[in-house]
Amino acid sequence: MTEQVAFRLRNRNPDVLTCIANLSNDEVFTPPDFANQMLDLLTVAWADSHDGANIWADSSLRFLDPFTKSGVFLREITKRLTEGLKDEIPALDKRVDHILTKQVFGIGITQLTSLIARRSVYCSKLANGKHSIAKSFTTEDGNIWFERLDHTWVGATEFHETADRLGRPVTEGVNGKCTYCGANQRDYDRGDVLETHAYALIHTDNIKAQIAELFGDQMQFDVVIGNPPYQLGQSGGDAVGSFAMPIYQKFIEAAKRLEPRYLTMVIPSRWFAGGRGLEDFRKEMLSDRRIRSLVDYPDSREVFAGVDIAGGISYFLWDSSWTGKCEVSTVSGGTIGEPLNRHLDEFDILVRYNEAVSILERVLGSGGANEFDSLANQVAPIQPFSIRTKFRGAQSSDGMANPVLLYQNGGTGFIARDAVPRNVDWVDQWKVFLSRTASEHGGQTDKSGTKRVFSRILIGGPGTACTETYLVVGRYGSETEAVNLGAYLRTKFVRFLVSLRANTQDLYSERFAFVPRLPMDRIWTDTDLYKKYALSADEIAYIESAIKPMGTDA
Repeated sequence: MTEQVAFRLRNRNPDVLTCIANLSNDEVFTPPDFANQMLDLLTVAWADSHDGANIWADSSLRFLDPFTKSGVFLREITKRLTEGLKDEIPALDKRVDHILTKQVFGIGITQLTSLIARRSVYCSKLANGKHSIAKSFTTEDGNIWFERLDHTWVGATEFHETADRLGRPVTEGVNGKCTYCGANQRDYDRGDVLETHAYALIHTDNIKAQIAELFGDQMQFDVVIGNPPYQLGQSGGDAVGSFAMPIYQKFIEAAKRLEPRYLTMVIPSRWFAGGRGLEDFRKEMLSDRRIRSLVDYPDSREVFAGVDIAGGISYFLWDSSWTGKCEVSTVSGGTIGEPLNRHLDEFDILVRYNEAVSILERVLGSGGANEFDSLANQVAPIQPFSIRTKFRGAQSSDGMANPVLLYQNGGTGFIARDAVPRNVDWVDQWKVFLSRTASEHGGQTDKSGTKRVFSRILIGGPGTACTETYLVVGRYGSETEAVNLGAYLRTKFVRFLVSLRANTQDLYSERFAFVPRLPMDRIWTDTDLYKKYALSADEIAYIESAIKPMGTDA
């Protein structure tokens, strides 16, 4: 048996990393094929910037996965280096040992994932074990580090009395937040048994000092790569319920502070146009000219089987020496669309579909969004009448002196006029109600590849109101204007423009920022709108192929 055969025996078929179940929707294992797509992109970029050189033939480079789970990135990097360094280090055992001890590094996100990663990379959960293919390690961790860290709680307003390990009385806060990641203490102050999810990369004031402490040297990494945790679950009171707080942006910010040559990560695409707490991050990403490539999957299930991430997922390649346009590609239904080199900050959001860019330029005009009269300016805020979704109006108006017909979740009810908390003067106007939940989930399409976007459009006459189940898109003094707005909203043109900003199911005023506000003294058809904005035959065909018809009964 040759050395090469002995090494390759560890690549059994099927690959266990294609079969392993995900921990959760926010800690998703990356399929090997997808990891290699990211590495292929890195390979091309390196060669382009280094006179055709092979990145995998350079024994001096260091690679870091600072949130390793299955170890797939480190394993695939090791495979490529093992092949690329044949000429420089002919002996297989010495070559592999050099790669694993000098070139590939990882930080586990939990105790379990650190063990899985070591098993994937070293073929042993102990880096210095007898089965490890790395022979120079003196520690069990090797270069894949993990230690349980605690959150740093601040801002508590509630306290309880307890005792320290010596039995001395101590007053401890119970409802603070972590100063680094924003985690709620109620959710993540879990004692000594459960994982804290206090990730090393983002729980420090000095990331370079942190890395030096972990790996025992002033480490400079050439490539930082991986698939970070996406969010932290957050609980709240009855009024706000529970929600998920994104944290992937914190990993990107920390990784940039390591000053690598290249940074490539797979993250949710929700930041393109929305996301709680992502406004500053979006602005920074859109203006960062070092983002060299971005590959977007509107439907996350094309990458992560069975994992539905609202808004899809994407990966990007950040190149510290790049100052040009970003090559943007979209993958849908297994097909890679035509890439387009463009600046990401042409609009206030990242428009994910290249075909939409020229359409938007025509609609917004030469002045761009700053001089554009947007329909968003007339869409009422969420909770237009301050009536929550859970509210149910009376089944009958009997006994009410001034009943108001209430459009609510599941149908209609009645509420007394003097019980309407806000905007009572709107009750007597003609209104256009739009279901606040989009018909599709994030970037997903139906089997034919089209979207409907809106679920339901209703015309509410005088004497009507709604719960927060609906948006009030427009208010008028005449039925004609309201009916015309309803027809305008049903056009493919309008729904296409809304879809560009609707990467989750939630609809609100900001989603209409690309829709022109036109006079509603006439009925607008798609034919009229295509002609008004001088869309080309190809642009019209693209809209028609992307948006499904919507009848007047919806």
